[in-house]
Amino acid sequence: MTTKAELMDRQKSALSTPSDISGEARKDITGALNVLLADFFALYVKTKNFHWHMSGPHFRDYHLLLDDHAEQIFDATDDIAERVRKIGGTTVRSIGHIARLQRIADNDAEYVTPEDMLSELHEDEKALVLSMRAVHTLCDDAEDVATASLLENWIDQSQRRAWFLFETTRR
Repeated sequence: MTTKAELMDRQKSALSTPSDISGEARKDITGALNVLLADFFALYVKTKNFHWHMSGPHFRDYHLLLDDHAEQIFDATDDIAERVRKIGGTTVRSIGHIARLQRIADNDAEYVTPEDMLSELHEDEKALVLSMRAVHTLCDDAEDVATASLLENWIDQSQRRAWFLFETTRR
């Protein structure tokens, strides 16, 4: 008869992926990437929320800008999750799991002005860059150059989105 502990070990080994990154570093990096993944999902939902609720004289431009940003953000989520799995970790499993990890705040307000939407997203992008830099440091310390390289691209994309949001709200 199989014990509960044996069954759990078998289940864990089914998801185990060999990695050249040390166990402790892998745990730290995958944990940080999961928090980052939760932030990406939160930012994606917020960006789509603002995209759907945009109004005013610049509606078309802002609506299209946020749709483009949301697509970029969503595209990164699969890469982040797959990187977690490649280095031997497991990733978020539900909306509830994302909610427990996310640091990007939701915005459930009934109405947000277009300027406030863009400004809030700008601040969120800046915070995301800082978070990615911290994960990059973990990767550098563990000599995980592949994850660091991906982070560099995501940082560049986030900085571009922040730049566009900043320039859009400039007076």
